[in-house]
Amino acid sequence: MNVPAKIAEKVPILGARLTHPSINRGLPKLRFLSSQHQIRGSVLGLSTTMEAPDLKGRGLGLENRITRAALLATEVYVNEAIQAIKQGKVIAVPTDTLYGFACDACSAEAVHRIYEIKGRKQTSPLAISVGDVKDIERFACTDHLPKDLLDSLLPGPVTVVLMRGESSILEKSLNPGLDSIGIRVPDSEFIRMIARGSGSALALTSANLSGQPSSVCIKDFENLWEHCKYVIDGGLLPSGRAGSTVVDLTRQGNYKILRPGSAMEETVAILQRHSLREDER
Repeated sequence: MNVPAKIAEKVPILGARLTHPSINRGLPKLRFLSSQHQIRGSVLGLSTTMEAPDLKGRGLGLENRITRAALLATEVYVNEAIQAIKQGKVIAVPTDTLYGFACDACSAEAVHRIYEIKGRKQTSPLAISVGDVKDIERFACTDHLPKDLLDSLLPGPVTVVLMRGESSILEKSLNPGLDSIGIRVPDSEFIRMIARGSGSALALTSANLSGQPSSVCIKDFENLWEHCKYVIDGGLLPSGRAGSTVVDLTRQGNYKILRPGSAMEETVAILQRHSLREDER
């Protein structure tokens, strides 16, 4: 069956190469429906229900314009996500722990939009996500850390809190009044490709209303889809709702676990192996 190009762009389940290890779990199968059947949101990742007209001779033509489709977390859709970030838009994206809202960390307008979507206080800081461990030094001070520590912790479900320093390229409007920044390098190639392609860092926070449970599948935050340029579907994420382990590394020779998260034991073992001591502050 020949699928019109415009519709094919909105039906990412066709012919896409899957890159997320859990992407086949929890995803609906695409079915071609006969006329008068309903096409529901779970098929194309849509939050609304629409009627399908007679499809004979018309490919997959729909009477109503599709405005919000969930794209699969594959290389096919990386460029769309990158362009959205560069345009100052907010996207929803899977990480190695939870689904998150992401935008250009150097766009004050986009960052403000994330706070609006979540209903979050502006005084609650956002973390950033970068493509590779070597990128961290562009945004924070790393000279005081033991050699290879960051490479041992990352990529992975860990957020490292570091001082920004004078050389950080982050906008002052991100987390104003704070000299430190939480940084992630998720063990998820899709979001890392977006960060690399953006040429910046991604401001990143969990995809949910403030105070509500975190999201491990896109259905968990379906009521917020309309506020995103794209919703990227990576399937059901396997790590549970604990999120990343957050560790403060701002003091030389010390560490402090700020949130246990999903990898605390492994993180503490790595920190101690590099001769860091737990901060008793």
